[in-house]
Amino acid sequence: MKNFSFGKYALPIYAVLAFVYLLIPIGYTFVFSFNDYVKTNIAWRGFTFDNWLYVCNEQGVCEAFANSILIGVISTVVATVLGTMIAIALVRYQFKFRSGISLMLFLPMATPEIVLGAGLAAQFLSTGTPKGLVTIILAHIMFCLSFVVVTVKARVMSLDASLEEAGRDLYASPAQVFRKITLPLLMPGIAAAALLAFALSFDDFIITVFNAGPENTFPRFVYTAAARGIPAEANVIGMSVFFLAIALVLTVQIRGSLRQKRLAKIK
Repeated sequence: MKNFSFGKYALPIYAVLAFVYLLIPIGYTFVFSFNDYVKTNIAWRGFTFDNWLYVCNEQGVCEAFANSILIGVISTVVATVLGTMIAIALVRYQFKFRSGISLMLFLPMATPEIVLGAGLAAQFLSTGTPKGLVTIILAHIMFCLSFVVVTVKARVMSLDASLEEAGRDLYASPAQVFRKITLPLLMPGIAAAALLAFALSFDDFIITVFNAGPENTFPRFVYTAAARGIPAEANVIGMSVFFLAIALVLTVQIRGSLRQKRLAKIK
């Protein structure tokens, strides 16, 4: 009989245990989204589909979710557009303080969120800007911008410049080269940056608390409700977002796999 080698199975066992550990909160959230709770959603009282069918029954949960979606979409669009332009400028053009700007872009990523949130809150207070959706969006754009620039910049640096030169040799204008060659090549990086920015914005709590004023977002709603047990309707929304994210990842992976197979057949 072959000797049993623990080292051979240590890494797979650790990977399985880590995966199970990460899935425990998700499993708990999913199970308690079907709980027939009355006032608190801490103890199991029975199974029901009503929480999924009437998700907006809990006061404030849908309003908070809608605010998070609105803030996330606007912040993502603005941060992605600005970040893409900054990334292209940093890679393709030479100008004063270029190195300093590249370094400064990492500061929001390295700075603790509580420092960013408090600093922005003090700035809005000193300028007399009332806190609300606008201040939240401005704050989210600021800290998402760095992540977009870093992500798109890596994609710009990997582009083959000869493809753009070929377009110019074929008498394409700079706008046509950008629209038909550069932008399509950048789209995977831009899409990844946009998804990252939306996830950061939708999930943010600390910066939002400092700059939200009376407005409520989904993370703030969950934090406030956690004292009495997060409502099952909030679990429903959380699981819906989780399933949507999984579906997007699977779609991208399947499309990428099919594209590689088609390219392999062509070669």
